[in-house]
Amino acid sequence: MKSILGFYYINAPHSILNNAGSDEGARTDNCVIVKKIKKGRENYVYVSPQAFRYWYRNALKSEKGWNLSPITRDNKIAFTEANPVKYEDDDMFGYMKAQGKGGTVTRISPFKCSPLISVFPERIVNDYGVMSRHEGDPVPYEYEFYSTVLKGIFAIDVDNSGYFIKKEKAGFKNISDDFVKEYKDNSDIEVVQDGLRLKREKKLKRIKDMIEVIPYITGGAKETTHLTDVVPRFIILLAMNGGNHILMDIAKTDGDIATININAFKEMIRDYDDRILTNIYIGIADGFNDNLKEELINLSKDYTIKKIIVSSVKDACFNFAKEVENIVD
Repeated sequence: MKSILGFYYINAPHSILNNAGSDEGARTDNCVIVKKIKKGRENYVYVSPQAFRYWYRNALKSEKGWNLSPITRDNKIAFTEANPVKYEDDDMFGYMKAQGKGGTVTRISPFKCSPLISVFPERIVNDYGVMSRHEGDPVPYEYEFYSTVLKGIFAIDVDNSGYFIKKEKAGFKNISDDFVKEYKDNSDIEVVQDGLRLKREKKLKRIKDMIEVIPYITGGAKETTHLTDVVPRFIILLAMNGGNHILMDIAKTDGDIATININAFKEMIRDYDDRILTNIYIGIADGFNDNLKEELINLSKDYTIKKIIVSSVKDACFNFAKEVENIVD
């Protein structure tokens, strides 16, 4: 199993990226609070993976021209077309759909991501305002926002991208027999023993799109008053054999600065050197953490186990995407 791994920081200096709804015990009737997770005695704000995946899909549509799968609402459920050949997001983001006598088709998403979690304990401000653009008494409201840096990880299952199985097993029955018959003569498809597979050029484009779109992701709540650029200010990208996410625990804080644990990072590279398939690409924006950037540049000069390439975030994404061509079958 080949995996693409990413670790990243998003700067959120005055932000409301994902709300948790109304707070019934607040001073005003319409108080909106942000999402929080508790660790020990401290609260940390977070953005749900569902929200992040929504931003990601929208960026793929606007920047890469992806044809997003239509969503159908039926009472309390919603589902996409479950057509991973026609719709790129059904391939890379997964689906579940009941098909009557044909049973239920499901696809485990090749793209996996964590929530975006604050690296600092609760830094929340309560703001109070009024809506007064009308006649009569103004309407008071209250809301929370925060100043923090959010960390996240993602992975892309390279082998299962563009590979659609028809096994009678939950999570593995991606397509039905009728679907195989419909697409077996499609010029973009290869028929394999247990299903269908996109031809390499088509599969490679979808995977490269997933990497190249990162510098263009936008989204978040309250953009009209708390606009935040959600493009990562720091990112590490590599590919390896296996499904372990070796970058999961390298986040570190130094006072008010988000950084990484260099020793933990070097240990992971050393321990998994025989499984890492690519050079290691690091993107960091000027001004985000200049000391870290200098430390990583020095590390890249001295480190010989794997080539470490430090650049801007955009260059890291696009140069890594080029190297991905060497690992896609």
